[in-house]
Amino acid sequence: MATPEHAEIDRFMVVEVEIGSLSTADSPRTAGVDPEHVQALAVVQTPLPPITVHRPTMRVIDGLHRLRAAELQGQRKIAVKYFDGAEDDAFVLAVESNVTHGLPLTTADRKRAAARIIATHPQWSDRMIASVSGIAPGTVADIRRRAPGGRDGEESRIGHDGRVRPINGAEGRRVASELIARNPALSLRQVARVASISPETVRDVRNRMMRGEDPVPQRGKRTDHGGHVPPPRVARPSAVPDRDAAQDRAAAVKRLKADPALRFSEIGRTLLRLLNIHTISMEEWDQIIEKVPPHCRGIVAYLAGESAEMWTEVAMRVQSKVAETA
Repeated sequence: MATPEHAEIDRFMVVEVEIGSLSTADSPRTAGVDPEHVQALAVVQTPLPPITVHRPTMRVIDGLHRLRAAELQGQRKIAVKYFDGAEDDAFVLAVESNVTHGLPLTTADRKRAAARIIATHPQWSDRMIASVSGIAPGTVADIRRRAPGGRDGEESRIGHDGRVRPINGAEGRRVASELIARNPALSLRQVARVASISPETVRDVRNRMMRGEDPVPQRGKRTDHGGHVPPPRVARPSAVPDRDAAQDRAAAVKRLKADPALRFSEIGRTLLRLLNIHTISMEEWDQIIEKVPPHCRGIVAYLAGESAEMWTEVAMRVQSKVAETA
């Protein structure tokens, strides 16, 4: 995620720093280091990546286990990259770094970190804080509601894409509904830019319009998923038997592979390759999920969510073309 503070790390300037000059206070890892992980790093023969240090306070932001491993090896100095931002931003970077690589933070640590980031960066959206802390946006929203002051006085927030959007998106929803009505082929992101709302909100508006509902939810009424309406399922081809979902998808893709219009064009073959990925069963997905390394889970979850959003947009746009030619 492109948080503002990242620009303040000199990624190319690595210096050797005395270990005794570094502070390990204020870590998001409340239980401290994992001795087994330190031991594992201490026996690595190749040089470990530089740690990240907050220059004004000399506090270790990222790399506490690498620091302890260096101490265990008897080293007096360690390679460091400096971060020159504010202390609150240093904590954000510490949390994000420990979510995206290395030994992951516990769920409790992530929630505590999210609560602190809500207090220091209240202008950030739930999705933005979620992407930093490695928890779901709905969990961030719950933590924000329980925090002292809640949402008092807030009118807008900075989204994951850096854009400022109003919390009350009623007007944005109305603008989005008008744009969709005039041009159903517009992408979620195109509508979101014009209406100053998130692509997720645009999807909700589009889904409501397809069901004949008001694009602006009525206050006090909640849907099954914390206020977000799940995207409608695109109807399966009628020729595909109603069997196990994975078998249905495999059968549908097999039929498409036999179509010369797809087989003999580069774009068609690309589409078939993409669709073929989704013919595996849920059992196979379970095996894949279980084998995702702990330090990669946050990134994989983020990419899976982005891919789901992209496929939903593709489904909606293709479905709109089905309606045009019906």
